[in-house]
Amino acid sequence: MKNILTIFFFIILSSCASITGTSTQPISIVVKDGSDNSLEDVKCTLVNDKGAWEIKAPAFANVTRSAADLAITCKKKGYPDGLAKGVSRAIGNMWGNVILGGGVGAIIDHSKGKGYGYSDQMTIIMGKTTLYDRKTGSNPQSTY
Repeated sequence: MKNILTIFFFIILSSCASITGTSTQPISIVVKDGSDNSLEDVKCTLVNDKGAWEIKAPAFANVTRSAADLAITCKKKGYPDGLAKGVSRAIGNMWGNVILGGGVGAIIDHSKGKGYGYSDQMTIIMGKTTLYDRKTGSNPQSTY
């Protein structure tokens, strides 16, 4: 009986190790000038503790998920830099890991960053700094 319980325990732990999905997230990056005009061919760099990604916006950046926030810097000749910060938030499935996996899956997903996400869409305004938080959806929390 003890062997059956041990086998069952290991099956449960291995199957609940991660239920949050992929380790990457596509983020739509659009850049505008101070007059709300869309800009093309803007060099943007996105950085978190898992890596750095460069794109020519508008574009999608496929970033590695992380518990750390995402810093975005966009540059185009003739414009002041546009900055943004994407706040990392636990995604809903992360809490499922805590409940179903007894925390083992949450620990694994936390260390790999898979249990976190950023806003799916971010508009960078040249000459401004914008804060994006998944709690507020694709609307920026603040721009200054």
